[in-house]
Amino acid sequence: MSTTSLPASARTPRLREALIAAAFTADGLLELLGAPAYAALARSETVPALRATRGDSPLDTLVRLFLLQSPVPAARAAAALPLEECVEDGWVVREGDLVRATVDVRPYGGPEGEDWFIVSDLGCAVGGAGGIGSHEEAVVLGVGGASTTLAGITVRRPVASALDLGAGSGIQALHAAQHATQVTATDVNPRALEFTRLTLALSGAAPADLRVGSLYEPVGTSTYDLIVSNPPFVISPGARLTYRDGGMGGDDLCRTLVQQAGDRLNEGGYAQFLANWQHVEGEEWQDRLRSWVPQGCDAWIVQREVQDITQYAELWLRDSGDHRTDPAAYAERYEAWLDEFEARSTKAVGFGWITLRKSAAAAAGDPSVVIEEWPHSVEQPLGPAVEAHFVRQDYLREHDDAALLAAHFTLSDEVVQEQVGLPGAEDPEHVVLRQNRGMRRATKVDAVGAGFAGVCDGSLPAGRILDAIAQLMAEDPVLLRDRTPQAIRLLVEEGFLEPVRGGA
Repeated sequence: MSTTSLPASARTPRLREALIAAAFTADGLLELLGAPAYAALARSETVPALRATRGDSPLDTLVRLFLLQSPVPAARAAAALPLEECVEDGWVVREGDLVRATVDVRPYGGPEGEDWFIVSDLGCAVGGAGGIGSHEEAVVLGVGGASTTLAGITVRRPVASALDLGAGSGIQALHAAQHATQVTATDVNPRALEFTRLTLALSGAAPADLRVGSLYEPVGTSTYDLIVSNPPFVISPGARLTYRDGGMGGDDLCRTLVQQAGDRLNEGGYAQFLANWQHVEGEEWQDRLRSWVPQGCDAWIVQREVQDITQYAELWLRDSGDHRTDPAAYAERYEAWLDEFEARSTKAVGFGWITLRKSAAAAAGDPSVVIEEWPHSVEQPLGPAVEAHFVRQDYLREHDDAALLAAHFTLSDEVVQEQVGLPGAEDPEHVVLRQNRGMRRATKVDAVGAGFAGVCDGSLPAGRILDAIAQLMAEDPVLLRDRTPQAIRLLVEEGFLEPVRGGA
């Protein structure tokens, strides 16, 4: 792959028009390749895509040139691109009668069907020709699972200012540009910011304020309505690869990023991160993460995956291609990872999402901090569900048990009830409420909880519903009112019940 000078962006509108005219888009790519070849390309297997692009259409040419990084005849390139401009601006180079790409250009569909393009180093886009690993320190990766995950969980509301820390090839800045008046993008790697510039320009987005530096240093004391970061979170011995290794000991980079976010957020602003964290002997991982939450902020932290230290080391050694090197060198690097974990008493590493929201209640000493493990599938984009979580936390802080009993609730959309028990049994062993949206949670409820949720249509206050259930079940209504608010609170917190605004 090349780490030479990067293309110019002054004439990218002409290149963008050519790409779209040729249907070099996410939809066009799927239609050309077909689902099997498209899926294989996402696994960095290029043979099916090469077979599917044996024609001579402009789209065949562009896929081979920019995604498969295969040379194409100059005549075919000229039929698909403003070739002389692309050569002059550095997108491609001539080699005799052939043309080669200098960068990877990947079609990427925006949330509203926009035709976007992510520009990265050759062979470094997931779904590109060469996989996603590299030994080159300054390499810039394209779109991967982590970056699309962060884009999906980010709260998308109109804001005045957004900050993308560790911008890489620019996908987070590109998303933010759709709903932020001003986007600032930073990276310790100047090449990454050049790729961000290209991604924004080729996607037809407004330019960002690009600043070189580490963590919050490039922005000083500026504050923002939204901060997003897919940082180099890998916990590794040293900082060999800029695109993934944080360069601080253990999980200190992620901790620092989160702890310092509170001072950079405007009131009501969100900071959303992907992160790794250590599971240390003799310490609860939840307590470790709770200590990261800055004062004045609410937090929702979700652990999505845990790997033991051997799995973790092997994952990232494969990522950088070390498994394909000399066996002795591979073993030496593997030992270095295990030595690092042993020195830090680390038994496993967690991966997940961290969302902060700056709030007056948290500043007043009543923060909402929810830390949970949820390895199950979710519905993306999850941004609306993230925002709704904090709205519900505000509601629960403002309503004591008496206020909950006076409130009105409705069952959330697409919640279903499942009864589990032996075939033919008169009564189920237990009842489960299950969401088909958002986090797709499931929770066991007793007969009172199931009956309560089933009749919540917003017409009656919770206390009146419980009185009716007590009469039907021959229970003491006072005792039922005493013991049920906690269950109602949990159903609201997890999104099974929605408060009716103005009904309390």
